[in-house]
Amino acid sequence: MITCRTAEQCGQADFGWLQARYTFSFGHYFDPKLMGYASLRVLNQEVLAPGAALQPRTYPNVDIINLILQGEAEYRDNDGNSVRAAAGEALLLAAHNGVSYGEQNLSADTPLTRMQLWLDACPERANERIQRLTLQPQSHQLLASPDGALGSLHLRQQVWVHHLDLAPGEALTLPLHGPRAYLQSIHGACSAHGEHHAPQHLTCGDGAFVHNETLLTLRAETPLRALLIDLPE
Repeated sequence: MITCRTAEQCGQADFGWLQARYTFSFGHYFDPKLMGYASLRVLNQEVLAPGAALQPRTYPNVDIINLILQGEAEYRDNDGNSVRAAAGEALLLAAHNGVSYGEQNLSADTPLTRMQLWLDACPERANERIQRLTLQPQSHQLLASPDGALGSLHLRQQVWVHHLDLAPGEALTLPLHGPRAYLQSIHGACSAHGEHHAPQHLTCGDGAFVHNETLLTLRAETPLRALLIDLPE
């Protein structure tokens, strides 16, 4: 079964210096029925105004993936370490007790736009504290995985994150590892269907909960950029 969640149904925030859309409960937006999905805790799209910054904060035991869509960001921890990531890159920050991260939009005239995911981390697993990946010009790229396969970001969880970049009319079928997945359109429209159900239609910013499907087929109706988060646990 595939259940759509439109962009209009998501939580919204507009603080002037920060605009955001929240898939799950986050900050001031609270829905007790939407506290996350399997090990996916947070899926936000946020826009920071030129020069704006998020003050350092600590996080629960999660792997944070920032997919930069526009602009350039700098992340700095309380040990003085810093790393930059620009449009076309993804950055993983492995949160630990006592470590805080701040974020700065480095441009004086360009907004910083990014997708942010939080994935619960297994306490028995370890990975590098900061990882960076460059997106390739291809229709499908494994963005993150439990073992860093194919040069992907290495997660502390049984999750596979796929980045999709499809041309109009292009179709792609991906197998799923377990009973749950989440599909997020970053921009563009598509149809999505499993083996035994009618296609569901998504437009820009829409998402979809995928239940009990062994594979998912996407067909782009416009130029499509999307994330598929495979959540078997």
